[in-house]
Amino acid sequence: MLEGFDLQDVYLEQLYAFGDTRRDPRGRAVAVAYMALVRATSATPAGSNTSDVRWWSVYKLPRLAFDHAQILDYALQRLRNKLEYTAVGFGLLPPFFTLTEIQRAYEVVLGGPLDKRNFRRRILEAGIIEEMGERGSSIGRPARLYRLRSDAMIETKARRLFP
Repeated sequence: MLEGFDLQDVYLEQLYAFGDTRRDPRGRAVAVAYMALVRATSATPAGSNTSDVRWWSVYKLPRLAFDHAQILDYALQRLRNKLEYTAVGFGLLPPFFTLTEIQRAYEVVLGGPLDKRNFRRRILEAGIIEEMGERGSSIGRPARLYRLRSDAMIETKARRLFP
């Protein structure tokens, strides 16, 4: 469980140990950073000292202390690389999602648009998602709902989907 949040079943990995002697002007400081993929709808701050907590776009962050911007850049690059060979990006989605939702998640992480037709073809050919036989709720024709296959582990290869 992540401190300050009531979260379970969150993708979490140790990212890196940062120990440059100049990272903190007050003296030597070593930080071991972790990367967690948390659905925005799941992350509700727990406790009374979280009134100033808010979500920020990784592309529009406020000024950060010390080398924290470099740490976030490293995490984003690591996540981008992992999208190429794992199904880890599904940790950002609800249990049931549309193809548009998964494409949007990948576009946000990768920092740009993906061709809709190629994305859909590749994600379906990878065999890591399955159609639910249901449709979402929306105006107009509702989109089909999918889920990550139960036998498609987050850390298993996803056949280099989007190099």
